[in-house]
Amino acid sequence: MEILVAVVIAVLTSCGVYLLLRGRTFPIILGLTLLTYAVNLFIFVSGRLNPGKSTIIGVGEGYTDPLPQALVLTAIVISFAMTAFVMVLALRARAELGNDHVDGRTKVEDVKS
Repeated sequence: MEILVAVVIAVLTSCGVYLLLRGRTFPIILGLTLLTYAVNLFIFVSGRLNPGKSTIIGVGEGYTDPLPQALVLTAIVISFAMTAFVMVLALRARAELGNDHVDGRTKVEDVKS
């Protein structure tokens, strides 16, 4: 199960980095979202994968560390706010510049100069 989670984290990270390197704003937002999911999953897994165990000490036979789960919940809220902010920023840049390129240039000659 740990290998599967590691592969998922690697795929999410690689897809996120690939999308971050694109020249348009929407793939960048999608790449940031995928990277956020990868980091959240990494933090969650850092507390060990114990299926069926509770996070409260004393209820069952064993327990899972609740700190990574609390950190992930906080990170999810922060990532939603960051995604909303970046999306509004991208929409504003699209309205101001007339295109969605990250540098605001559309022609190849403009990019080379």
